[in-house]
Amino acid sequence: MNAHADQQLPHPSPPASASPSYAADRLARALRTSLTHEDAATRERAGARARQWRDVLSGMAGGTLSIGSRTPVATLPAWVTPEVVTGGFVTGSAAAGGPLLPHERETARRAGVPATRSALFAHHLTEDGLRDLWSLLDSGRYEVHAPEEAALATVAWLVRAGRFDSAAELVAEMGPFADRLRFAPRPADRPAPGVDCLHRRTAGEAAAALARRRPHPGVEAQREALSVWRPFEDELLAHRLAMSGPDAPAPGRRAEGAALLARYAALAAAHTRCTKHLDPKSNAAILRRALEEELAGRALTPRLAGLLRVAVTSMVAKRGVPGSPGHTRLRLARTEHAALPPHHALAALVLRRIAPLDEDRGIPDVEAAVAPVSGREARETGLPEGAVVPPAVAATVRGALSAPLEVLVERGVVPSAEVLAALVPQLVAAVTAERYADAPLRTLMAATYRAFRRRRSLLLLNLEHQVRIGELPWVRAVSGELRDGPAGDLCDGAADREPAHEALRRLGELAVCAFPATVLPNPLVRELGELSRRAELGAPFVEELAADIFMGTFSPKFLVAARIAADLLEGSLYARYYGIDYAAVRRMAVAQAAESALRGHPARTAPEFAALCAERAGTGTRGWSTAANGTVIEQAQILTTHNLATLAARAGIAPPPGWAQLARDCFGAVCRLLARVEGNPRPMSTIKDAAYAWRQMLFHLSLCEAAEREAVLAWIEAEAARRSGHVRTLLAPALAGLRLVAGGGSFGADGTADAGRARRLLGWSTGRHWMRGSRLPG
Repeated sequence: MNAHADQQLPHPSPPASASPSYAADRLARALRTSLTHEDAATRERAGARARQWRDVLSGMAGGTLSIGSRTPVATLPAWVTPEVVTGGFVTGSAAAGGPLLPHERETARRAGVPATRSALFAHHLTEDGLRDLWSLLDSGRYEVHAPEEAALATVAWLVRAGRFDSAAELVAEMGPFADRLRFAPRPADRPAPGVDCLHRRTAGEAAAALARRRPHPGVEAQREALSVWRPFEDELLAHRLAMSGPDAPAPGRRAEGAALLARYAALAAAHTRCTKHLDPKSNAAILRRALEEELAGRALTPRLAGLLRVAVTSMVAKRGVPGSPGHTRLRLARTEHAALPPHHALAALVLRRIAPLDEDRGIPDVEAAVAPVSGREARETGLPEGAVVPPAVAATVRGALSAPLEVLVERGVVPSAEVLAALVPQLVAAVTAERYADAPLRTLMAATYRAFRRRRSLLLLNLEHQVRIGELPWVRAVSGELRDGPAGDLCDGAADREPAHEALRRLGELAVCAFPATVLPNPLVRELGELSRRAELGAPFVEELAADIFMGTFSPKFLVAARIAADLLEGSLYARYYGIDYAAVRRMAVAQAAESALRGHPARTAPEFAALCAERAGTGTRGWSTAANGTVIEQAQILTTHNLATLAARAGIAPPPGWAQLARDCFGAVCRLLARVEGNPRPMSTIKDAAYAWRQMLFHLSLCEAAEREAVLAWIEAEAARRSGHVRTLLAPALAGLRLVAGGGSFGADGTADAGRARRLLGWSTGRHWMRGSRLPG
């Protein structure tokens, strides 16, 4: 197995080859679901998938599809977005194809041309058609769902810019597909969002989640109990009390009782959610049974008479006599509670509010979507005016907020570094669009990039790569409009350095400030590496490696990252705590660079760095094990600071809260994690996370000024004293070690000092970790 870092990352699990058997299996699954699933909407979706898989199998059998190729559809070039299904298989259709959409038919009607794609294509190249496209460009009121829908708008921009040759070449390249594909944008009621606005979920995804809300059986049963059955029980009780009193009107007893029983039969037939009234032991059932016996002219048995007395007594004691002030207040409160609109009804109202929005974008004004029920809405829906949208429903909509990334983090829409990583492609697209000087072109290219990011990956074989943004003919046609002129090979992502550097700095600060105690997840690391490459910083970002498949080697970028850490941290608290000879690391990096220059090509591995990590981990004489691998990988993370030094020294991050505050936040995370160790039968993952947060804390501390660092260390001591006894016990050796190193001391070769009372905190261990259990050394 190759042990290069980027080959150890988890891979998706599509088929390893373009096998018809995979497609046949998917077809069988879809058919089974379409025929047997209980939900009609699910059956319909499964039927659509089945038709797609039939197209896949038909195309593979007929030779019109070449699954595994960058051009899998024989009649379409690579730049056309194909319809892709699970596993990267294509159906043979184009995402921008299919029947004319309503806006296309309307355009044809207004222009007085046949309702065909070719006629529409020709119309958009006329003076009137170009004028319409220019209007869209200037207003920004359009949508681009598939990348192809930006092509004719790009032609219009080129014509207005006097780039007639480029426009003609672009038209010629698109011409053969004019009768099949949508090349014009979709008119919209509102301008496109700013290039800086990102979203975690789309309005369409939020709408789908709202549409899935159904009445909750338990809640609806409770609502029925409060609004139907409790009032009826009160009527039964009131009748019993009235009939058993000294002034009971005997002539009306039978008629009133018969009416109550008739009402019960009608209610039981109409209201079936709550079934408690069917329980023969319930008070209401006892009252009914006694009434039935009396109306039938039968005397109550001693047992039933006793049960009746207990039922009446307990009901009066619990809620009071019907009509009394206390009973009236109780029933009024419960009636008001039952009258609250159900969550699914309010979700339907919110769904109606966001339905007009573009389903492929975020929601710019989420507060308007979750506002209380207005008077007009109350009249139209029957919901009470002023009813508040419940938090669970509001959270679904707020998760689709469209705003700058910092706002999304601040509002909790981005709750973790993993979620932050998922938003990075949108940020990269925004940065790329910023490279264009002209504002309308910038908006158009941002829309193009957003649509391109939705393009699903193909199943590719023989080391072929996915289609890149620069291969789109209309993107290539405006490459000369970049702020710094042509960017060379757009397919390789060459970019304007300054915007990419700014995006890298911005993203790094967000990640470190919002999640200071968290190791950067691999998806985020990959995106940071892409931005670094575009900014031409020469700053490598290293992934977290998987201990269970680690083969003992590292790619050269790990040593480069350690060299960056050496330049930043040599002699620091961080270096002294972990006992790092950064001068030796620097010499090792220089030697590796010289050797690569002598060979004329970069090395594939860094054996010296791997040996240093193994030596520091003490695994030289041990056999292979996941734990041993973990200790080696952890040493690589320590030497490289797992990208923190690269962010600080090369990306130039300057966290607004300051390094001292980040160190405090990390220590707080350490304490919270250690509080979960007590009683945990498998505490090692928690201990590892605590050790990683401790490492991040030491890095942040090392970038503080001396006086600030002393203040934070004093705060840590005081904060530790406030924690529970168990946390204090676990922390004591680690704090003693921190105190020792901060005072100028050092650990021994085994990572302990002062007869074991001071310990270096690491996450991985090949033996029993010293934090496991309550009995600690010393």
